[in-house]
Amino acid sequence: MKRVVVGLSGGVDSSVAAYLLQQQGYEVIGLFMKNWHDDSVTISNECPWLEDSNDALLVAEKLGIPFQTVDLSEEYKEKIVDYMFSEYEKGRTPNPDVLCNREIKFDVFMKIALSLGADYVATGHYCQKNEIEVAGKPVYQLISGADNNKDQSYFLCQLSQEQLSKSLFPIGALTKPEVREIAAEMDLVTAEKKDSQGLCFIGKVRLPEFLQQKLQPKEGKIVQIDKSDPIYSIVKPAGLTLEEELKLESQKRNYLPTMGKVVGKHQGAHYFTVGQRKGLNVGGTTDPLFIIATDVENNTIYTGLTSQHPGLFKKALFIEKSEVHWIRTDLTLKVGETMEVMARIRYRQPLQKATLHQFENGMYVYFDELQSAITEGQFTAWYLGSELVGSGVIS
Repeated sequence: MKRVVVGLSGGVDSSVAAYLLQQQGYEVIGLFMKNWHDDSVTISNECPWLEDSNDALLVAEKLGIPFQTVDLSEEYKEKIVDYMFSEYEKGRTPNPDVLCNREIKFDVFMKIALSLGADYVATGHYCQKNEIEVAGKPVYQLISGADNNKDQSYFLCQLSQEQLSKSLFPIGALTKPEVREIAAEMDLVTAEKKDSQGLCFIGKVRLPEFLQQKLQPKEGKIVQIDKSDPIYSIVKPAGLTLEEELKLESQKRNYLPTMGKVVGKHQGAHYFTVGQRKGLNVGGTTDPLFIIATDVENNTIYTGLTSQHPGLFKKALFIEKSEVHWIRTDLTLKVGETMEVMARIRYRQPLQKATLHQFENGMYVYFDELQSAITEGQFTAWYLGSELVGSGVIS
């Protein structure tokens, strides 16, 4: 019997994952990760992790599997929270869920599981894994979840072959309603439980309040840029190389406060992100204002009217060489090579046609269509068919 450690989170997905593995004849152990215990930053007085660990324990008891809690809050603070603060401080928008999978669940947690003699680690992610052979060696594929509405492959876009080789995703071929049905049939306490929101494992945290503990509020201006500003009608010089052209397409626009009118004040540019609409508290505009850029050095936020403002759109993005990550290392592009893919720049975004261009200092992702709110610090992931083959941090 192969031994599997399941990350029981206290939700319905991981509960059903544990049950299915048990049915398949694995020896299953349930492990709950406690990743946060600074109660000063949860939103309400409810303590989400206590309730979750209790539910996880009840599920383990129901299934008759061993259960324990591991405290990873120190590693979580260091690898996720501190990283988040430093990224926001630089005016970038990190994705804690992607990092949490790469650094915590499939790294720190996986090492603990393997030290308990586990052959595999399993989670309740909606994605699938496949094994093929390339040049006589096993290669692991990360495949989208069967439930299009719940596919979570994007959150695992930074995993390695090594991590995938030891991972199982028991519910990847099911839809969410099917998972709930199994939980109800088994009379699991989590059957009707709502999906968790908020930061991976921290629970219900209001991001600005969370950031305010480390990043001091400081008042700055909100500037509105007109959609007909000359910055949007740059003429491309003739005779550019492909690399120069892509660089131009992916470049940040350099806004200045003098380009627009001041429409309000904010409490710190580092609390805001491109594409954001809520939380500006600016009244009296004909249409909603969207953030088109933040300048943390000068503490200025630039906005534009409507979701169709030209300041929100670009056709290309750049990933620095050190941030390009291939799950399928056998498909890695060499300098000068290109690849046609389907890509997304955020979770739940429908896949977009794009071409990867690998250069000496990094990779450009060039989209067929204009993309809204390409955001520094977020991850872009690219697919061949339903297989996620690589990803990178948007620079």
